[in-house]
Amino acid sequence: MRVMAQIAMVMNLDKCIGCHTCSVTCKQLWTSRPGVEYVWFNNVETRPGQGYPRRYEDQERWRGGWKLTRRGRLVPKAGGRARRLASIFANPLLPNIRDYYEPWTYDYESVAQAPPGDDFPVAPPRSLISGERMDNITWSGNWDDNLGGMPQHESDDPILARIQEKIRLEFEQAFMFYLPRICEHCLNPSCVASCPSGALYKRVEDGIVLVDQDRCRGWRMCVTGCPYKKVYFNHRTGKAEKCTFCFPRIEIGLPTVCSETCVGRLRNIGVLLYDADRVPKAAATPREQDLYPAQLGVFLDPHDPRVAAEAERAGIPHDWLIAARRSPVYDLIVTYGVALPLHPEFRTLPMVWYVPPLSPVVEAITASGHDGEDHDNLFAAIDVLRIPVSYLAELFTAGDEEPVRRSLRRLAAMRTHRRRLNLGDPVDPSIAESVGFTVDQLEDMYRLLALAKPEDRYVIPTAVAGDVRALEEAPLGCSLDYEGGPGMGGGAGSGPFGEASGRPAPIAVETFHGLRERSTADSASRASLRHGQVNLLNWDARSDPEGLFPPREGTKAEAEGAREEQRRGVDGSDRLAAGPGEIQLRPPDERRPQ
Repeated sequence: MRVMAQIAMVMNLDKCIGCHTCSVTCKQLWTSRPGVEYVWFNNVETRPGQGYPRRYEDQERWRGGWKLTRRGRLVPKAGGRARRLASIFANPLLPNIRDYYEPWTYDYESVAQAPPGDDFPVAPPRSLISGERMDNITWSGNWDDNLGGMPQHESDDPILARIQEKIRLEFEQAFMFYLPRICEHCLNPSCVASCPSGALYKRVEDGIVLVDQDRCRGWRMCVTGCPYKKVYFNHRTGKAEKCTFCFPRIEIGLPTVCSETCVGRLRNIGVLLYDADRVPKAAATPREQDLYPAQLGVFLDPHDPRVAAEAERAGIPHDWLIAARRSPVYDLIVTYGVALPLHPEFRTLPMVWYVPPLSPVVEAITASGHDGEDHDNLFAAIDVLRIPVSYLAELFTAGDEEPVRRSLRRLAAMRTHRRRLNLGDPVDPSIAESVGFTVDQLEDMYRLLALAKPEDRYVIPTAVAGDVRALEEAPLGCSLDYEGGPGMGGGAGSGPFGEASGRPAPIAVETFHGLRERSTADSASRASLRHGQVNLLNWDARSDPEGLFPPREGTKAEAEGAREEQRRGVDGSDRLAAGPGEIQLRPPDERRPQ
């Protein structure tokens, strides 16, 4: 047994309203730079739908993920080392900008400077890549928003194409749901295995998959190798970029920005312990429908004394073990079994899991004149969903319908149990027993899915002592959060031998202790601004980030007084409400030996 720890996420799709707040805040923090205008580390898709990029799930076309050879060996689906090296200068298996979308803005200057006349001036769209006028916008990140299941788009969804023999959708009968997606930070990442230069790596301490910008040579094999297409190419810097799981925030115990700003509070973050020795065998499970239970077998019970002893022997800090025992992710995935992985058939063992949606079936039953919250009605209706269980199974369990049905039945039992309590009816233990639970387990699952406080949804251990000292003392460097991105010039990034020869401009990231104190303080604090952008990396959700919203009404003197009060702190001292200073970050494999 080789115990390792992994930061993981579970999203409850029953609560996603498709507001895209998570996408916008992630965009503002990580990809609001030239070269990545089309990039969304976090995007929200409508299902049924084509996804982003279009038809990314069609691995017969994109050749992402792993395949199992006749000898039982795992090799990248795009080909072995020799084949990848042979096509290193001309990789044909890449989505182009039309598969993502060509980003645009609007020429508002034409409106502001239009001369008086009879015609009303308009702001024509212009490409953010070429600067040319775009007269015909035909696609974007979620172009089929709320229109999933339309007959004319039925064949464009790879999942519907696989099961269209079983169902035929009609627009009036089909309903849709939202699917937020980030990088899966897999246990067996094919993007890492596909990189010829070794730029992608999985952090030993928390399992987050990152890109070393210094090693990246822009081969783009990682884009091909990722079956979720969550590795992107910066066309200005020639480097790969991807979701970082907001690791600077995770290291000091704060949730990711997409989780912090989620309106529906549907994201849960926690620690999972797993046996690294079981990962290759689980990923090489012959039958695709057995990959979900095989991955469950990789996870370890943090309450097991033997696992605890092995974790201590492996150097996992004690507070990480405590966090694993309190982990909402472990409860939703293992204890209650309601969360499912996204496309386990890709054999990457993804670590962002989903609770499947149940809401539409309740509405459908109620509309038919029956009690939509009665568990008998719900159990019967699960098998006749207007969007069939087979679609959810193709999405989450490689076509195996039983785990999806079991998850939906448990969610239905929880709803029925809580409805009886809200109506003042006595507790019926048979409801919990019908899904193999106790009443206490239904209550615990309800508290976690419906009413959990932030400290229960986000159980994130902070960085260990060695990392804290490194964050406070080492002159580190981050290449993602300044204008232009990695290797780009301008200002502090320019040197005497061209725009990429200087040192990167630092970003405002507070020291470990300073940000921890601020995130738990009673007084609000303002985020600092760098290069005209709103710094959400340090935002603690206790106040409005300066520059993100229009200023409030009031006199200039009142504004100056408020700023002075903020600077001095509520206790009247001269201590800054924000952290004690700024540091720079660099990839963790340089920060700490792995």
